[in-house]
Amino acid sequence: MIPAGRSALTPTRSILITGCSSGIGHCAAHTLRRRGYRVFATARRAQDVARLREEGLEDALALDLEDSASIQAAVERVLAATGGTLDALFNNGAYGQPGAVEDLTREALRAQLETNLLGWLELTNRVIPVMRAQGAGRIVQNSSVLGRVALPFRGAYTCSKFALEGLTDTLRMELTGSGIHVSLIEPGPIRSRFRANAHAAFAAHIQRERSHFREQYAAAERRLTKSGPAAPFTLPPEAVVRRLIHALEHPRPRSRYRVTLPTQVFVALKRMLPDPWMDRVMLAVSRGEHR
Repeated sequence: MIPAGRSALTPTRSILITGCSSGIGHCAAHTLRRRGYRVFATARRAQDVARLREEGLEDALALDLEDSASIQAAVERVLAATGGTLDALFNNGAYGQPGAVEDLTREALRAQLETNLLGWLELTNRVIPVMRAQGAGRIVQNSSVLGRVALPFRGAYTCSKFALEGLTDTLRMELTGSGIHVSLIEPGPIRSRFRANAHAAFAAHIQRERSHFREQYAAAERRLTKSGPAAPFTLPPEAVVRRLIHALEHPRPRSRYRVTLPTQVFVALKRMLPDPWMDRVMLAVSRGEHR
């Protein structure tokens, strides 16, 4: 359950959230609106923006992380609506590109990085001057357990999240003393449309029948199209939003928030085990998924 109450820097704190059409972003937008925030919920498709407005998120607007003009227009609209201020940014909009590294094309990897990393960078860099001028702000990045450990057939997504973790750690140090706090959230399996979107990316970019891994891909597709949770210890998006609230409202937010038991376990094992042993663990996890 999300705790009630709010500690705001301003009478009505404002937040820009990406990827609000479903899952974590959708839950975060509605939860924070109920909590008293002015929520600028964004989505890529016009029909999703219209639906968000119908649901009561009146400030919903379009934002496509692969389009610089869309990012600029969204930020300008937000600042025009707030009088030039923004208290928080939650970078959340992302997708996963499945496939073995040897089957990834440059086009597929570039598309993954455009959405999951480069779009976030551009959006963040547009709001930092606003937060510097205010002397305060919160930037929260929704990363993944796969920003800390690698799994087979997740190379593109893992690449984007490992890069995000390093970029965010650097940003956090560079913003020391500015009044801007930067946090990472690292979820494991969360109920969302992530698998459905990943399946669409797989179909678009991976030539399954030509691959050495075609048998594993058949099993992976069964997992991606399975109804209900496909992994043990899957949690609802509210589990992430609880950590988001802490990152937004606590006077001393953490640099990292780990969500779900798999994240806790894998990060701990990564610290303790030599690489060959850790590889065996993650290969066993992957084989279990493909049964």
